[in-house]
Amino acid sequence: MSRPTFAIIDTAAFVANYRYAKSLAPGARALAVIKANAYGHGAVVLARALAAEADAFGVACSEEAMELRESGIDSPIVLLEGVFEPAEIANAAMHQFTLAVHSPQQLDWLLAARPARPLDVWLKVDSGMHRLGFDPREVAHAHARLQASPNVAQIVLMSHLARADETDSAATPNQIDCFREAIQGIGGPTSLANSAALMAWPRSHADWVRPGIMLYGSSPLETPDTRLQPVMRLESRLIAIRDLTVGESIGYGGRYTCAVPTRVGVVAAGYADGYPRHAPDGTPVAVNDRLTRLIGRVSMDMLTVDLNEQPQAQVGDHVQLWGDRVSAAEVAHHSGTIAYELFTRITRRVHFQYR
Repeated sequence: MSRPTFAIIDTAAFVANYRYAKSLAPGARALAVIKANAYGHGAVVLARALAAEADAFGVACSEEAMELRESGIDSPIVLLEGVFEPAEIANAAMHQFTLAVHSPQQLDWLLAARPARPLDVWLKVDSGMHRLGFDPREVAHAHARLQASPNVAQIVLMSHLARADETDSAATPNQIDCFREAIQGIGGPTSLANSAALMAWPRSHADWVRPGIMLYGSSPLETPDTRLQPVMRLESRLIAIRDLTVGESIGYGGRYTCAVPTRVGVVAAGYADGYPRHAPDGTPVAVNDRLTRLIGRVSMDMLTVDLNEQPQAQVGDHVQLWGDRVSAAEVAHHSGTIAYELFTRITRRVHFQYR
């Protein structure tokens, strides 16, 4: 019998979340962001589930794009960081990848290349995030150089929003205004909105939206959105139960000391599976679909939960660490991180099941 720790992936929920994302911007096309192995969910399986509907897929690099092509995905694929060396351009043309161009170096590489066919390009503008992108004053010149090149087909103008999840911040309107001013008079399709902007900033929607975390059922905003369906359920089983007396401590460092007689459940999941080691006492866990809490420090292979309100619980019972009963966002909040990190840290020893 194998270790009972599973990530159960609901492909229908993923498709439903994409449809919901598109409904928020009905005039726009939607790039489904499935970089980092679809945020740890399995890029090939989810791309296949969505291939008939997706306007395009977004990945970080050529390696991620090639995995999709080699698995039979023939949808448009955008390399959101572009290429990292000139030699990648020929391969991108051969496999019909779309390239982000975010720097003068990448622009020079593309213009100097001899690709077998022209490539579509997403030209990135730095509207205020200050990671990647052309200075707004340089965008018109960069666009003109691309437009004049036989190596380039369609050009989409894009930028990325740094604080779209902060609905009371002026940063997003300022970035939208900066972007629009930078591209004034250029023309062509545009793209600004990530998940948070798609949900909270209609002004940002433009011609293309780029939903990411919302596709996996987690809202990037503070207020949960019940229309999003969780795609991953991280589940395990109780493998032991202990009855401890007042004053006894649990696990490494004795972080949790029992103030009352306590029934403790031991769960076959730990930080080597991707559960956050720094999750504090009180982080929600569901046992037999009833909410309880983490008590004691998370170890490599195990964690411990409070069973005082479940005297009937027994070894072998079902535990959900996040999913439909416990939101990944809530676990992340308790742990001082974000759902993105939880999802992408699931390790290879967790058994994946696709439904």
